[in-house]
Amino acid sequence: MDGDYTIAGFFRLHSYSTTVKSRPEVDICDKAVSVNSHGYHLFQAMRFAIEKINNSSSILPNVTLGYEIYNICSESANMYATLSILAQSRQHHVEVLSNFTHYQPKAVALIGPDSSHFTLTTAAILSILLMPEISYEASSEMLSLKRAYPSFLRTIPSDRLQVEAIVLLLQEFRWNWIAMVGSDDAYGRNGLKTLQEVVAKHDICAAYQGIIPTNPSSPELKEMVRVLVGTGVNVTVVFSNADSAKDFFVMVVQENVTEKVWLGTEAWSLASAVWSIPGIHRIGTVIGLSVKQAKLPGLEEFESAHVNSEKSNVATCAPDLGAEGRGGGSSSNESTSQGCNQICTRCHSLTSAPQTFDIWTSFNVYSAVFAVAHGLHHLLGCCSRACSKDKVYPWQLLEKIKQVNFTLQKSQVLFDANGDPLTGYDLVMWKWTGQTWSFDVIGSFLQKPDRLNLDRDGLLWLTKDNQVPVSACSKVCVKGEKRMQVGLPQCCFDCMACPAGTFLNSSDLYNCQPCGTDQWAPVRSEICFNRTLEFLSWADPVSWALLTAITLLLLLLAGTIALFAQNLTTPVVKSAGGRMCFLMLGCLICACCSLYCYFGEPTWHMCLLRLPIFSISFTICLSCIATRAFQVVCIFKLASKWPAFYRAWVRHNGPNLFIGACTATQVVICLVLLCTNPSVPRKDYETFATLIIFQCSEDAAVWGLLYNTLLGICCFVISYMGKDLPENYNEAKCITCSLLINFVCFICFLATYVFYQGKYLVAITVLSNLTTLSGIFGGYFLPKGYIILFRVELNTTEHFQMSIQSYTRKRSSD
Repeated sequence: MDGDYTIAGFFRLHSYSTTVKSRPEVDICDKAVSVNSHGYHLFQAMRFAIEKINNSSSILPNVTLGYEIYNICSESANMYATLSILAQSRQHHVEVLSNFTHYQPKAVALIGPDSSHFTLTTAAILSILLMPEISYEASSEMLSLKRAYPSFLRTIPSDRLQVEAIVLLLQEFRWNWIAMVGSDDAYGRNGLKTLQEVVAKHDICAAYQGIIPTNPSSPELKEMVRVLVGTGVNVTVVFSNADSAKDFFVMVVQENVTEKVWLGTEAWSLASAVWSIPGIHRIGTVIGLSVKQAKLPGLEEFESAHVNSEKSNVATCAPDLGAEGRGGGSSSNESTSQGCNQICTRCHSLTSAPQTFDIWTSFNVYSAVFAVAHGLHHLLGCCSRACSKDKVYPWQLLEKIKQVNFTLQKSQVLFDANGDPLTGYDLVMWKWTGQTWSFDVIGSFLQKPDRLNLDRDGLLWLTKDNQVPVSACSKVCVKGEKRMQVGLPQCCFDCMACPAGTFLNSSDLYNCQPCGTDQWAPVRSEICFNRTLEFLSWADPVSWALLTAITLLLLLLAGTIALFAQNLTTPVVKSAGGRMCFLMLGCLICACCSLYCYFGEPTWHMCLLRLPIFSISFTICLSCIATRAFQVVCIFKLASKWPAFYRAWVRHNGPNLFIGACTATQVVICLVLLCTNPSVPRKDYETFATLIIFQCSEDAAVWGLLYNTLLGICCFVISYMGKDLPENYNEAKCITCSLLINFVCFICFLATYVFYQGKYLVAITVLSNLTTLSGIFGGYFLPKGYIILFRVELNTTEHFQMSIQSYTRKRSSD
């Protein structure tokens, strides 16, 4: 149909079987074997859209659009049609120019073709002139490359988007062991390539991948189906055009393949050529993608009116001219009447109403025509004034079409930088009532961001108990179990629990990652937890109890010093050591004060000072006790037997030398330990998995304790030597009891240190030291304080002299 501006349309109105030819020639499409009803409805949708635009006052007013539609049943017909629309008006050739800026072909834009295979050829040629080409069904991802196809746009999403939707669907049902087959064309091969790349990034493995042979009677097709079944997969993705999908499923039905899941692309999921195959209802569950639901009111009535027009005019027209007088390979017959150039000689037989799939895809054609019309509307200045009807060059129109943004039948029409529409897909599931086919829309896929909306309640699986089929090479590992790959495919693996102290990162399912030093994790963990830092805090109830006991002992020691100071000249204090008692009590107070350094968070100064202070103070106390006991033994026993030794002991100030030597030895031990193995704050990560024990490192403390133990044994031996001395001078019982407590505490501490590690090890150390100090105080000083306070009659010179006389008489009688 003529108009002010012509839009070309490429549609496949007939199916054609390619044959070997002896010379290059264009195929005559109207002599093909069968009529393609789907292409017929699409071609009528273009005519319907142009009629709507020509009758509209809001878009392109006073401008008439014409159209020139070609029947492209084969590659040669597609090439012929492409070159035809590039020729200038009333010419049959394309000029070769160095600059096509002012070249005006007969068509300003092209709608079509339908397949990616044909479109790749057409888009490459039209890009030379930057002629706008808007395809309604070509979805190959390659067509989004603007460097190669700068003038290509489309109203159907790219296969990349279709692949993303399929992968999300596979992930939704945890199908990671699949088969993939595709048609032997650009659509199928590129689709499979993209699908393989994407599924590999999501831990989905293809057990089988194959190309459907173009010859349906080929033995390779039967072998393909048998191999596919032999893999044991339950889910197969069929990325194919409708013709190849039909051949494939015919063989699937013949091989009696049942109870499988088939995922289809938009090219065949609703195609009648596929669902009408006899026996296909037995193959299992079919879920497919389709273009978004759309309504196109008035299309059926338009087609009916066109069919009636054909029937009345066909007899008066010239011989077969193909579609619209521009059939592939059919030259234009200028003598043909104007009425005959809208005749398709076999199309009148297609009187059945368009199906849902035809309507939805027809909307893609409809919106493509309107996109061209809106581009022309802006290019001709129709928005601000009357349309200018100036010359329009294709490259000018292309820029305007890229900028269109309008709403059509409640759907927004616009293109992104790659010429792709910002739409998604619907998810459809085949439904059978006996052998009657229908489908349900079970969800949708939307982009930016990519997301899948699925109505799980509406799914009907053709399996036992309507259970979701399983398609996995291995069972799904539970949380915290890593995968141990078995064989080559990464989807085949065994599961092994991550050990304690490690976790499984979702980014690497094959290796357990170790937790940080300050973290812990149980077996089968997916995260690490922070360890709890443990030390004997001041607020701990155990600390309160120990601090109370330490403070009480300090008060008793201070009180004893005051008591002894008031009674310094009494026999009891003199027998206990006189002024030496203050040194002993002062050392006990220092040792007791050092116990405060065991509470709270360990610091460097606390760790260095607490052990030397206690060890040296306790050594002085023990050496004083040993000296006092030895002096009493010397006076009563050794002075008469070895007078020279006793005089030397007294003359050379033996007590002070002994105390000084013992103390110096302990000081040397402490200094050596501070230099070689100092006690410093240390975090223990090994003892408990969930805790960090923060304490001072006192691995060498045993040497100081061992020295004090040896000194205590010396005290015990000397005290035992005076067990038969006068009662007032006999310290054997008291010192033995005190030292016995010391030995027991030392043994208990060593046993606890070996078998227990934790924050309360510090409390046990404090308790052991506190008990030792309490034993010395209770065994040596407490009885004397008791006599001073409550047995005053025993704290007299007469009582002590009577005790000595009684001891002398007893020795004389012996």
